[in-house]
Amino acid sequence: MFYKSLVRPHLEYCVSAWSPYYQKDKHLLERIQHRFTRMIPGMKQLPYEKRLGQLGLCSLEERRNRADLLLVFKMFKGLSSIPFSQFFTFSNNTTTRGHSAKINKFRSSLDIRRFFFSERVVNRWNLLRQKDIASTTLNSLKNCLQQRRKAEMGFFTD
Repeated sequence: MFYKSLVRPHLEYCVSAWSPYYQKDKHLLERIQHRFTRMIPGMKQLPYEKRLGQLGLCSLEERRNRADLLLVFKMFKGLSSIPFSQFFTFSNNTTTRGHSAKINKFRSSLDIRRFFFSERVVNRWNLLRQKDIASTTLNSLKNCLQQRRKAEMGFFTD
């Protein structure tokens, strides 16, 4: 598909570094995909969500959040040149539910820190299951995340 190969890579380049946090900026980016899906013959009259479903696309917000999780997983497994310990510390609280690699979330009063990569990804990472974290390869995690998306549609949206 023309859009997936030529347009979307520009919208998602280094998304973990510059991910927008204002709703107006998220909306402006989503409008690009929205506009493109309307150009496809027979899709103009359908609502945006149905167009995405029929075309097999996800919203850009979902893709950004998924990319954040994939980057944390790469760092966690040592598949990235960025060390995990540079951004995150493991939680010492072992009495909570969830997986064994929970990350501490620190308080921040400034928006610039609150929406920084190492802070915005913590809650979603901590919601993953043990089998997701135990994935041995990036592709197996992607499959787990795809199954999670089908089971819980709102998992990747804010």
